[in-house]
Amino acid sequence: PNSGKSTLISSVSKAKSKIADYPFTTLEPHLGVVRHGEYEFVLADIPGLIEGAAEGKGLGFQFLKHIERARALVVLLDLASVDGVSPEEQEKKLLHELEQYQPELLDRPRLVVGSKLDVETHEYDGVKISAVTREGIDEFLNKLGALVEEARNQEELEESYVVHTPTAQGFTVSRDDDGAYRISGKAVEARMGKKPVEIV
Repeated sequence: PNSGKSTLISSVSKAKSKIADYPFTTLEPHLGVVRHGEYEFVLADIPGLIEGAAEGKGLGFQFLKHIERARALVVLLDLASVDGVSPEEQEKKLLHELEQYQPELLDRPRLVVGSKLDVETHEYDGVKISAVTREGIDEFLNKLGALVEEARNQEELEESYVVHTPTAQGFTVSRDDDGAYRISGKAVEARMGKKPVEIV
C-alpha cells in the first residue's frame, strides 16, 4: 500500500487511477496499455498487499486472483516508507503473501523496483524509479518489456488442430461394354462398399 503504483501506471500509460497520499487509494484493478520502443504490453495496478493478505486481511485477498493472469510481476517497494520498513523487508513480506496464496507465483518472472526515488529515505541497490520526475522510468520499461517478451516466448503454444470438413461428393454413371450401367463415387462406395454398383 502507498508505494506509488497508481502514480506509476498513470505515468507510463493513459490509465487514470485515483492518486492520493493514503493507503488503499486503489480499490479496484486498473489496466493501462504501455507502448515503449519496441515493446507493448498491458500493465495492471492492483490494490496493495499487506501482511496476511493471503488469509483475507486488507483488500489484497479479493484481488490476488488478478495476479494469476499476469505473465510477469512488478514488485514495487516504497523507498520513502513512513513506518520505517526497509525495502528488503517489504519485498520479503510481499513474496511471502504470494507464496501463501499460490506458491507457483514465485516462479513467475518478476522485476523488483524501488519507488519514490525523488524522496528516497531508504538505501536500495536495485532498479529505482520516480514516477513523478520520471527518473529511471526508461530503464524500468526496457527491463519490464524484455521480461514480458521473454515470458511470452516461453509460453507453451496451444496444440493446434485441423478441422477437415468433407465436401459433398457426387457419383458417376457409366456404361460397360456388356451394356451394364456402373454407378461409382465416394458416397456410393461408403454405403455399398468398395465394389461399384452395377445396374443391368
